[in-house]
Amino acid sequence: MALRSDWSRRTCSMARGLDILGDPWGMLVLREVFFGNGRFDAIKERLGAADSVLTRRLAALVEAGLLTRRPYDDGGRQRQEYVLTAKGEDVLPVLNAVVLWSEKHLPAPSERAHMFVVHSGCGQRTSSADSCTACGERLTAGNTSWHSLTRTDLPVPLATAPAAPKNGTAA
Repeated sequence: MALRSDWSRRTCSMARGLDILGDPWGMLVLREVFFGNGRFDAIKERLGAADSVLTRRLAALVEAGLLTRRPYDDGGRQRQEYVLTAKGEDVLPVLNAVVLWSEKHLPAPSERAHMFVVHSGCGQRTSSADSCTACGERLTAGNTSWHSLTRTDLPVPLATAPAAPKNGTAA
């Protein structure tokens, strides 16, 4: 049984975008991957999601091209971790917008339940989803940190998509 309707062929750009980005679990999975938690067990632990829920969301994000799988060795056992693609990195302003809107309009359940978008270049918090309000530079995954007070006392630089191999060279 489908979780919801398929909006991928709608004539409305917002509807098509929400077909991929409208699921809260999927957005939280992307948050974890941006925080550098791309391994299934790390995502599961942080989100408290059931295996079946997490498996479906990861598969959907891979199918949509926002994440890709990359092998890693887990003590002699080959496993897969999830990493952003360039398409996945482009979701950053959407996630930033959700954080900023929530901080502005929704009460936090505690003093530590806050998250801030920080431009790593100048070190300032920003109130814009796509550019630094202090210096004006465009925000990218490579120059943005998130400061989740429940995670750490310092901002965390965001994960980025692995660099594409150069022509004729192996990764």
